[in-house]
Amino acid sequence: MAEHYICKIASIEEMDAKWDYEIAHSGEDRENWVVWKKQHIEYFKQGYTVPYYGILDGTAICEATAMVNPKAVQNSAGLVDGRTVYLSAFRTVERLRGKGYFSRLFHFMIDDLRQKGFTKATLGVEPLDVKNKEIYAHYGFTEAIKSGREYFPDGTVIDVEYYGKSLV
Repeated sequence: MAEHYICKIASIEEMDAKWDYEIAHSGEDRENWVVWKKQHIEYFKQGYTVPYYGILDGTAICEATAMVNPKAVQNSAGLVDGRTVYLSAFRTVERLRGKGYFSRLFHFMIDDLRQKGFTKATLGVEPLDVKNKEIYAHYGFTEAIKSGREYFPDGTVIDVEYYGKSLV
């Protein structure tokens, strides 16, 4: 692993650049990504989210977002409150997946959230997304919480299963 890799809470400038990268690589979902960029930067400004980035040689290569306010999360009941944080946007640049960068970022994020007083983390995954379900189980997200539906800006509706893990 490169020596020039750091994990940190992102700045607005770093968020802007990373979201532009995601929009440029989003294909036919571009409309959703443009809306999500604006929404997530506003949530960060309001203190509703904490964006964690893994930065390799000055470029954000992986990310995860902690949603700390229910206003930032669809179906938020049981998923986010003063002690429970909802995690989303687990992404790594494709060519760098499987090299341990996201794992380092995940542990950095969990340590920071524990220090902030969170005792539980939750996340959502589509029921047929077996690969991500296996990854999340590997990270300890095995407590089934509930199922629900989420709505994308373009009207797309997805089914989601929510899982949790203790941080204590």
